[in-house]
Amino acid sequence: MTDQWKYVKSTFKQEGIASRFLGEERKLRVYLPPGYQELLSYPVLYCQDGDDFFRLGRIATITNYLILELGMEPIIIVGVGVKKSIRTQEYSPQGRRFIPYTQFFTQELIPYIEEKYPIRTAAEYRILAGDSLGATVSLHLALDYPDLFRNLISLSGAFFPSTQKRIKQEDHLSDLRIYMLVGLDETQVETPAGTFNFLEINRETKELLIQRQASVQYIEKPGRHIWGFWQKEIPNALMYYFSNHIHHLTE
Repeated sequence: MTDQWKYVKSTFKQEGIASRFLGEERKLRVYLPPGYQELLSYPVLYCQDGDDFFRLGRIATITNYLILELGMEPIIIVGVGVKKSIRTQEYSPQGRRFIPYTQFFTQELIPYIEEKYPIRTAAEYRILAGDSLGATVSLHLALDYPDLFRNLISLSGAFFPSTQKRIKQEDHLSDLRIYMLVGLDETQVETPAGTFNFLEINRETKELLIQRQASVQYIEKPGRHIWGFWQKEIPNALMYYFSNHIHHLTE
């Protein structure tokens, strides 16, 4: 175990990127896969709530296992930090920092990462991941910048009426591919904006996406609106995108 953790640490970087749109430096966590070589090129996974994906979601440990033990394609992971005090302002479409955040993401973060690391730059090789409002901002990024993003992992997305209205503005979303998870116990989720039935809003959003020909992998399982639930699904979500021959792991 000690050697394994040393190996994980050797493929993990913490850095920051100055943003003129946000008016501050944004912290990043970057995972480089086992056997990483600058002469190769890699798909990339961008995670909102980057600290949570690494600490609570254990995404680096999970990804190492999938690559080394199950033969998943090596990927680079970028965890984008966020201050909890302004998270809603950046991730909610009604937030005063929402537009600056999407500008940061598309005009500063993507060029920075793709210049520094050997990333495959076609849209199909970029995957966005987010939980709750992190899934919300990820979906809006995919809708607003289809030339950049076509793939999304949504963990109990907070797809409120404004997001559903945004989906309805699209005639077709045949280039969008989304992995959606929601818990059967998420019928009364307390948020700063009120208490919501996440199960129902995810079912509604799934139908809106399917009506517009999006490719939707939709999963409902017993679970609550917590990382203990989402973490268990991360292996399946990663294998869905990065394995050519295995889409779901046996439980």
